[in-house]
Amino acid sequence: MIYSALLVCAGLAPQGLAACTREQLQEATAAYVKAQAAGDLQLSALASNVSYMENDTPMDISKGVLSQAITIDLNRSLHDTTECATFTEISAATNKEPYVIHTRMLFTDGKITTIQSVVANDGDWAFNATGQLYWSKQEKWDPIPEDKRDTREVIKAAGDAYLDSWGDGKVKVPYGTPCARLEGGMYTGSGRPNANTCLMPQFPEPFKVANRRYVIDEEVGGLDIFNDFPFIDVSKPNGTSSTNLFRVEGGMIRYIHEVTICTKRNCGR
Repeated sequence: MIYSALLVCAGLAPQGLAACTREQLQEATAAYVKAQAAGDLQLSALASNVSYMENDTPMDISKGVLSQAITIDLNRSLHDTTECATFTEISAATNKEPYVIHTRMLFTDGKITTIQSVVANDGDWAFNATGQLYWSKQEKWDPIPEDKRDTREVIKAAGDAYLDSWGDGKVKVPYGTPCARLEGGMYTGSGRPNANTCLMPQFPEPFKVANRRYVIDEEVGGLDIFNDFPFIDVSKPNGTSSTNLFRVEGGMIRYIHEVTICTKRNCGR
């Protein structure tokens, strides 16, 4: 079964070592994408204490989106060899029920111990899977030459500054020029592709974006931050499930992808 293959592929580092190889994590994300496309699960292959969550809600993995065969139009992954973690963005615009899925996986001793997915579909914030797929395809996420790569600290600081600026307009965010934000299916760079169109004004009330969970990939300047986005959902003002995917080049933000879950259509706004 595909999940057995996923864990064989993810035969990661020897016990006692935190780091994983890039090749092992790449094989694991490829197997994850294949599993999602087939909706093929073999629960016995997962760690006995696996934690599975969708939209920050713990659930039985056999009842989640992973159990559904989904037509995947585009996927993109980050591989964090320091934290033994991966991130995968799945665009499923032509699926019978369109989805955009962001998934974070954690590994321990060669087994998947944590799977967290933010699963967006019709009614979630600015959701438009066709638009998300179209604009995502226009972007370039090629590996960055080794001598031009940013450190983990620089990449993380860029993403944190962006989230911090939502509640505090005085925070300086390292936006690049150009910079484009893909929010649901809306793309800020559609009319001004050579400009910085990522700037986010401060929200009407101060807040802090909490529960941040990171996957960092220096090779592609990639960062994903799972977080609780406050204010946006009128029914969950203290925070709803959200993720922000970044591409950082030369210390400056080039791309941002946001996926945010709503309890009511478009978060009641």
